[in-house]
Amino acid sequence: MAEFVDRVVLHIKAGDGGHGCASIHREKFKPLGGPDGGNGGRGGDVILEVDANTSTLLDYHHRPHRKAESGKQGMGSHRDGANGADVVLPVPNGTVVKDAATGEVLVDLVGVGTRYVAAQGGHGGLGNAALATTKRKAPGFALLGEPGEELDLVLELKTVADVALVGFPNAGKSSLIAALSAARPKIADYPFTTLAPNLGVVTAGEVVFTVADVPGLIPGASQGKGLGHEFLRHVERCSTIVHVLDCATLEPGRDPVTDYEVIEAELEAYGELEGRPRLVVLNKVDVPEARELAELVRPMLEERGLKVFEVSAAAREGLRPLSFAMAEMVTADRASRPVEEPTRLVIRPPRLGEAGFEVRRVDDDTFQITGEKPERWIRQTDFNNDEAVGYLADRLARLGVEEALAKAGAVEGVTVVIGPLEGGYVFDWRPDVSAEAHMGPRGTDERLV
Repeated sequence: MAEFVDRVVLHIKAGDGGHGCASIHREKFKPLGGPDGGNGGRGGDVILEVDANTSTLLDYHHRPHRKAESGKQGMGSHRDGANGADVVLPVPNGTVVKDAATGEVLVDLVGVGTRYVAAQGGHGGLGNAALATTKRKAPGFALLGEPGEELDLVLELKTVADVALVGFPNAGKSSLIAALSAARPKIADYPFTTLAPNLGVVTAGEVVFTVADVPGLIPGASQGKGLGHEFLRHVERCSTIVHVLDCATLEPGRDPVTDYEVIEAELEAYGELEGRPRLVVLNKVDVPEARELAELVRPMLEERGLKVFEVSAAAREGLRPLSFAMAEMVTADRASRPVEEPTRLVIRPPRLGEAGFEVRRVDDDTFQITGEKPERWIRQTDFNNDEAVGYLADRLARLGVEEALAKAGAVEGVTVVIGPLEGGYVFDWRPDVSAEAHMGPRGTDERLV
């Protein structure tokens, strides 16, 4: 029997962009035919896609590291590098994606075919043919490809079902779902037989809905005791909660009303389940003593405004009224929901002002520059090539970085960090003393020329 896994940590790495090519066209009688270096290819993305045939995260439990293909390097004769292939990872319907570092929910994947680009591939670097201008007719450099995104994700599966069956271990939930649907869960007469949520499809008249058999809960489940904490999240998406109460239990201190109150307390402690309609099933009434107990406690539960059904999953007694009552609640829930329009997930970078960057004074001697453009340009620059460094300086000057630093109070010799303070590129700033001098890397006499 396949193992069920509903939470994994996934380590993903998108493909790096290919480097651009610095090449000069050469042929007989044309020794300097101009730049012809091609662009690098884009790195592949890592994409999560809801797949109807995937019901567990087991594959990512065994192989948690996934990487997309990097783009190829550009070549001479204007030949661009090939793009890296995307990696599409199938996930079950109802998968929640979180940032492993912060716990922030990034996306909730519901609906077969829904896609989410979890890590974007790096852009390919431009070749020197694309960098040629009227003033720079034969660039002797090309831009580097950008690295692809790399991050750790937490994938959590929340079962997508209309009705959740909850109750103590061995209350008969698995038997009930097997009797109501074509599902064939593992059933035995001992607690915690069900180690994974089972799904069954039930038809009541013209209404077709799904029922989730949630593993048995015990007191303290909402705080992680037993198996409850691992599977309570599977109840979140269900529109109706059905308490399955064991009327034939011989455990001391157990009776249907007490069991109901204990499970309700756990659901309330877990949260997010208030207002969900409830049904109560008094199960195992094929046992004479259980039927007598069911008749005794039924009025007590009905006084609380609950609809109560006496059933026997083993003898298939009372199932039809129960299934139609479930269908009625599911239909009402579906009718109350707004019509879902197709949506597109758009991720926008934070606004950094019209200039596209920000200058922040960290202390008297340190200034930080953040922004998509300057940080991307740093990653694209080959600092072993003086001409490439000069091209970067020109781009930063045109963007207004030098002017912004001066307005922020920067003077000659202060430290300027482009990007994060830890891991960013560090410069000793020198005001523009000539048309081509801007900044120099810390610890060197080299200037960006």
